Amino acid sequence: MRITGPLLYVTPTGPAAAPGGRAKLSRLHQMLLRDLLGDGFHRFMLPDRGARPVDAILHGHIDGIDRDSLAALTDTVERERIAQLFLDGSNLGVAAQAIKRSHPGVRVVTFCHNVEARFFWGALRARATPRALAILAANARAEHAAMRSSDTVVCLSARDSKLLQRLYRHGADAIVPMVMEDIRRAETPPRPVAEPYLLFVGGSFYANRDAVRWYADTIAPALPIATMVVGHGMDQIAAAPNMTMVGTVDDIAPWYAHALAVVAPIRDGSGMKTKVAEALMFGKQVIGTAEAFSGYDRTVVAANRQCDEPASFRRAIDAICADPPPAFDPAIRLLYERFHAPAVARRGLAAILSA
Repeated sequence: MRITGPLLYVTPTGPAAAPGGRAKLSRLHQMLLRDLLGDGFHRFMLPDRGARPVDAILHGHIDGIDRDSLAALTDTVERERIAQLFLDGSNLGVAAQAIKRSHPGVRVVTFCHNVEARFFWGALRARATPRALAILAANARAEHAAMRSSDTVVCLSARDSKLLQRLYRHGADAIVPMVMEDIRRAETPPRPVAEPYLLFVGGSFYANRDAVRWYADTIAPALPIATMVVGHGMDQIAAAPNMTMVGTVDDIAPWYAHALAVVAPIRDGSGMKTKVAEALMFGKQVIGTAEAFSGYDRTVVAANRQCDEPASFRRAIDAICADPPPAFDPAIRLLYERFHAPAVARRGLAAILSA
C-alpha cells in the first residue's frame, strides 16, 4: 500500500491527558501512524484553553479551536505541504471546515470516537443544566461541520455509522474498531487486595457513574463477593454495600490479573467501551450489558456473558463464583488479538490512508 503524505494529525489530547479510553486510543493511533508514515507524520496539538460559550455554540469553537489555532493550523498545512489531515474526533469539525476552505485539495479524514451529539445528549439527560445544553449544542454544531467537510469518516462501529447517517446524512466510510495497546505482563503482579473480587474499570463520566449507581442499588448487595471500582474520580461516588470505590491507581494490571471477572453494567453511551477490550487483553471474562458489548463481534459476546437485568446479572455472578474461570483464559485473550490488538488498527488505518 502507498500512503499519500505528508499527514497532519490534529488532536486536543496531549501526553499528560487523563488515561481514559479516548486518550489511550488517540496515543495508539499516533504511534501507528508515525510507524506507517515515518518523517511524513506530523502532529498539531490544539491549545488547552477554554472556549467562549457564544463562540462554542455559534461556531463550534471547542477543544482548543478558535481563530488563532485555526490560523496556526492553516500555516502548518502550508509549511509542511500536508496532503492529508487526520482529525482526532468529530468535535474538531470546524478545523475540517477551515482547511477545506483554504486548501480544498487536502484530504480530510475524521475519526469518530463517539457520535458526539448522542454522547452529550446522554450527559444532558443525566444532568439537565444550561451548561450541559450548551455543550451539546457546541458539539453537535462541530460534528455537523465534520460530516460536511470530511472526505473520509471513520467510526468504531456500525451503530455509530448508522446514527451519523440519520443525523447528518453521512455515515462511516470505514470502520476501525476499538484497539488497545498490550500492557499485560508475562509475570503475575502482586495481589492488590486479599479477598476475591469482581472488577469495574472506568473514569467518572456520566455513563460510568450511572452504571455504578444502578449496580450498587440492584445487584451488588445480594452478591457473595465484593466489587472493586477502579478509575479516575470514581472514589468520589458515595460508598455502597459490598463495593469499594478505589478510584485512580498507578497500575491497572494487578487489578485485572487477580479479578475473578470484570463487570460492565453500562446502560448508555456511544462508541465502544474500552473496558471490554481491556478485559479481553487480560484474558478476563466480562459480565456486561448489551450497551457494554455494542460494536464488539458476536464471537466476543458469545464468549462472555450478556446480562441486561439485575436478576440475570446476579445469576451470572453466582455461577462464576461457584465455578471460577481460570485466572487467565487464553481463549478470551485470542479474541483481543484477533479483533482489538494494535495490528488490527494498523491495517485499517493503512487501508484508509492509501485509498
